[in-house]
Amino acid sequence: MELLSNESVIYDFNKDHQPVKIVPSGATIEIVTYDCFENQLQSEETEITGIDWNRVNPTTGPIYVKDALPGDVLKVTIEKVEIGDQGVMVVGPDLGVMGHRLKEMQSKIIPIKDGRALFNDLEIPLNPMIGVIGVAPEGEGVSCGTPGAHGGNMDNKMVTEGATLYFPVFAEGALFGLGDFHAAMGDGEVSVSGIEVPGRATVKLEVIKGEPMSQPMLENDKVVTQIASAETLDEAVKQATEMMIDRIAERTGMPIGEVTMLMSAIGQVEVCQVVDPLMTARFVVPKWLEEKLGVRLI
Repeated sequence: MELLSNESVIYDFNKDHQPVKIVPSGATIEIVTYDCFENQLQSEETEITGIDWNRVNPTTGPIYVKDALPGDVLKVTIEKVEIGDQGVMVVGPDLGVMGHRLKEMQSKIIPIKDGRALFNDLEIPLNPMIGVIGVAPEGEGVSCGTPGAHGGNMDNKMVTEGATLYFPVFAEGALFGLGDFHAAMGDGEVSVSGIEVPGRATVKLEVIKGEPMSQPMLENDKVVTQIASAETLDEAVKQATEMMIDRIAERTGMPIGEVTMLMSAIGQVEVCQVVDPLMTARFVVPKWLEEKLGVRLI
């Protein structure tokens, strides 16, 4: 199995980056990551205002996948997610939902022990997940702190062990990377941070030809989801919903009106995050729908 250490990081997804590793389609690779602050906050004694903010959201990569061309899809199967034994959270002015009421930057170290995050006297269950994951976008580079059609900082708690993601490919080789792991995070990521941790992920990278896709999708053993990022949460929800309805209609031949009613009965609109430069939502349908309709949605 290939290994990529966190010695090779990028701060934006960009088609002009030189790849740090070249792998064939079907390769499995273990990727090591920093936390979102590049491990700069190891103690509450560290002044958060003194860290290098140009080193936030480092993403390990990029990885060039042979045979991946614009118009293809990169299938990413997350086989394993491991996290470190200490996390950190931050809040501050103009950050997150409550930033307008906060006067100063604050950080909090969160020990992780025996499968729990220790927040004061509370033991928080873990849901290890990957906050930043994606490919080089079309056009100019996009900061690793921003989500989009290429993936990026989607902060989607479904991006975890056992999930498979699908990204539209915009650049030769796809130029895949990931980072920004969380030991635990709720939908919305309202403070602008989950429990930020370093970690490592084992992923399988495969190229799919002839699968039209404009924004990332995700599936696991229970659901199929369409992800979308946009300037407002309303617009992200509308995009995710419409793309899923169009996909079902195209693959089944059902009229749009009937699919819309069906989705209103069994589909779920869910929030990924509301604190990044773009908002991210997902539209979720149960996996059993594929069997009942006799189609694969991805």
